[in-house]
Amino acid sequence: MFENAIDLARVIDHTLLKSTATPADIDRLCDEARQYSFWSVCVNPCYVARAAGRLKDTGIKVCSVVAFPLGCGTTPMKVMEGVEAVRNGAAELDVVMNVGLFKAGEYEAVARDIKDFIVLTPGVVHKVIIETCYLTDAEKAGAARLAAEVGAEFVKTSTGFGPGGAKSGDVALMKEAAIGKSRVKAAGGIKDLDTLVHMVQAGAERIGTSSGVAIVEEFMARHRAKQGPPE
Repeated sequence: MFENAIDLARVIDHTLLKSTATPADIDRLCDEARQYSFWSVCVNPCYVARAAGRLKDTGIKVCSVVAFPLGCGTTPMKVMEGVEAVRNGAAELDVVMNVGLFKAGEYEAVARDIKDFIVLTPGVVHKVIIETCYLTDAEKAGAARLAAEVGAEFVKTSTGFGPGGAKSGDVALMKEAAIGKSRVKAAGGIKDLDTLVHMVQAGAERIGTSSGVAIVEEFMARHRAKQGPPE
């Protein structure tokens, strides 16, 4: 599946979203991203400019979360947060869907909220977090389909702050529901190589995890073990 550690690292959004994260923690996250060649770092909005400066000219993207982790802001609030993140250097935006409105059947309102956010924050990659732990299988498919139809480049399983995280079955369901219009990002509880591989096998093309370093190190250790000792 992965020919080398860099192939693996390039599917990972190296993530730190804890409220206790300090500037030094963000610097460390960025330095690890450079060392391991992760696709991006995913940080809270207050650290986007810092991360963008630290990663300037490296090719590593900065991803910001928006309306995180509840998704309950108004559309103008989400747009303002997204615009500010892009201004500060974000190349990707992970925005949380309004789960309550979706479960209430307010599909047009949810679609309009996501579409307006995408249209008004152009030039970046948009990932819509549908928070699968709160949804039935039918709702998961419906939410993924809705986000795909209004232009999301990715549909994402989880914030990592709800009572449940990514499941390979949900990834497969979302991939099918997105009908080729959106890719799938799995996030939430992905802490080891085997779990990551299961998510990718199910159809995830991006992985959000705070355990990226440990996962890549595990991959490299297994690769060394297969090669055996030098003759």
